[in-house]
Amino acid sequence: MDSYIADTLGLFSRSQARKRVVRLLLNGRPAKLSRRVAPGDLLRVEYRDAPTVELLPEPIALTVIYEDAQVVVVDKPAGMVVHPAAGNPSGTLVNALLYHCARLSGEFPLEAVRPGVVHRLDKDTSGVIITAKTIESREFLARQFRLRSVGKQYIAIVQGEPPAQVGRIESRLARDRRHRKRFRSLASGIQGKQAVTLYRVLRRKAGHCLLSLRPRTGRTHQLRVHLSALGCPIVGDALYGSRVREALMLHAYRLRLRLPGSSEAVTFRSPLPGRFAAYWRTLEPHSAR
Repeated sequence: MDSYIADTLGLFSRSQARKRVVRLLLNGRPAKLSRRVAPGDLLRVEYRDAPTVELLPEPIALTVIYEDAQVVVVDKPAGMVVHPAAGNPSGTLVNALLYHCARLSGEFPLEAVRPGVVHRLDKDTSGVIITAKTIESREFLARQFRLRSVGKQYIAIVQGEPPAQVGRIESRLARDRRHRKRFRSLASGIQGKQAVTLYRVLRRKAGHCLLSLRPRTGRTHQLRVHLSALGCPIVGDALYGSRVREALMLHAYRLRLRLPGSSEAVTFRSPLPGRFAAYWRTLEPHSAR
């Protein structure tokens, strides 16, 4: 039941379920989180709300790519969390935006920790991210993400070589039952959510590849899981199999979408951070690292 609550309902993680679930009823009878569920079961979950987080503006420097009255596009650095959560109550992109956009909190009075957030990047992923300044603009942008009409391109350095120069990775992603912070790739079944990634090899060197990645879906850890399942973990991604102690070599390079009030799509880009070129230079042409 805890897996169903986390992976299918998406209410919260399995570990949070143990802390926040007050009562469970399975087909009208009290049940434990360890009970198995089957198609046709009726499940009632009563749970406590997550602890509230006080959002405070913080004077954190931002690299703004574009800004108008409706949106702000930022080049997020690696190491910055998008919004406050357990273990990261401050120093996030949202804290910085609240300082940068004085009216943001007033535009989203009912938002607990994610005012204006439309999509997210992992903490250690750098690159282009767009946020909304009004509820109307957020819905306009969010609809494009829901309909998968947004063009996204990432650049990554991976260990190993994909089986082809150009390829498509398609699977279902579900939370790893043995490691709550990880997700796993499933070839088929009813568990998890469908995820699709297109890739192209740009360069090869010393058992490494520079890849262009175009996710067609936006699942949590999608690119990291897919490349690990392909046998090519992203450099610096210890969670998914990389043994190289480096910063995560994953960068959101390009974002293409329509802005509120416009019928034409626009493209925003972020240049590759210096860590990519620095790592690539360390690779010996004829030896794997």
